[in-house]
Amino acid sequence: MGFFTHGSADAFGPVLKGQRLYLRPPTSSDYPAWSQLRAESRAFLEPWEPKWPADDLSRMAFRRRLRRYQRDIREQDGYAFFVFDSSNHALLGGLTLSNIRRGVTQSCSLGYWMGECYAGRGHMTEAVRIVVQFVFGNLRLHRLEAACLPTNQASIRLLEKVGFQREGYARSYLCINGAWQDHLLYALVSSDLRGGETVVGSELAVQL
Repeated sequence: MGFFTHGSADAFGPVLKGQRLYLRPPTSSDYPAWSQLRAESRAFLEPWEPKWPADDLSRMAFRRRLRRYQRDIREQDGYAFFVFDSSNHALLGGLTLSNIRRGVTQSCSLGYWMGECYAGRGHMTEAVRIVVQFVFGNLRLHRLEAACLPTNQASIRLLEKVGFQREGYARSYLCINGAWQDHLLYALVSSDLRGGETVVGSELAVQL
């Protein structure tokens, strides 16, 4: 499906590549494209995200994000990726793996966002499939979890298309857009994908 590499000149962490797009950790040079895409997509994104701070799109707030992302990678607590079009390197959206838990759990949580002008084209479906292989193949985790609002039909379709199973309904689960809201709980475990599109247990090819 793709490959990842460590030690890119522009990225702190792995770079994942698919057929139409690639994922890499955010860098300071991404700020102009990120702030523009988020600003243009604000009304589209706000109903599904935590309430935006007043300075959310400022350069200083972006620098704080980068420090947090880099700390998470160093401590192996999580990975943040920006999603880019391979043909023109346009920023399309973002994806995060958070709360990586080892020991008897071997799991993490998935989150994602897409710029409004790029939504509905299958980009995030491809991005999630690439990350699924990274989670089960390279990180060697057992379980990938995701949650979405019951009214977010686009996210429900994406998760179920990739193979996530609906496991429950959590009341007042996350504070979204300033209010505690119920969520549908989804998960994918390594055994779910045996025989499917993603080869579980095999790593993406590594280039150094």
